[in-house]
Amino acid sequence: MNKVRGLCVLDVDGTLIEEEVIDLLGKEADCEEEVALLTAQAMKGELDFESSLIKRVSLLKGLSIEVFDKIYHELHLSKNAEQFIETLQENQIEVGLVSGGFTTIVERLAKDLGISLFAANQLEIRDGCLTGNLVGQVISREVKEETLVRWADELEVPIERTIVIGDGANDLKMLKKSGTGIAFCAKDIVKKQINLQVDDRDLLKALDKIDFF
Repeated sequence: MNKVRGLCVLDVDGTLIEEEVIDLLGKEADCEEEVALLTAQAMKGELDFESSLIKRVSLLKGLSIEVFDKIYHELHLSKNAEQFIETLQENQIEVGLVSGGFTTIVERLAKDLGISLFAANQLEIRDGCLTGNLVGQVISREVKEETLVRWADELEVPIERTIVIGDGANDLKMLKKSGTGIAFCAKDIVKKQINLQVDDRDLLKALDKIDFF
């Protein structure tokens, strides 16, 4: 008998953590305002996410990878994130992270939180610095949805027993595809389309929205 009872996929930037990592990188690269504006427009659905991300990453060219360690220690998990994840795992609900951010940060978060499933964008690095390019597939809203479906299939979890928690336009497809989609401290475009909402930055409050928990 399959022990996994369900799957919960969390967006990272703005959901699992309070910050947008790309904005922190923009600050390190002295282009904070331009990057933050592009991020805000993409999360509201005003800009195509993929082209916006490529533009933002190009502005980071030449940035040393050493900044990632500094940035990691500046991040704040949303309130009760660790307790929320542990509670799900204790109840045989697998947790995965899917992010339009970067593996350099997301992989480390996953490891520290005891999560084995994660997907994020890969930054191209040469001679210890960012080249301003991405490597491989961009984690677009379509890819987020595909990742949810793939993980559910691999775990033999029916889609009705999947939970997705996200805040931005890039999360909409997977929020709608899941059995339980929760808009967490979400942008207006998400709130208009997703009925289940948590407006306090406390992930434990999301447990009340999961009917099979």
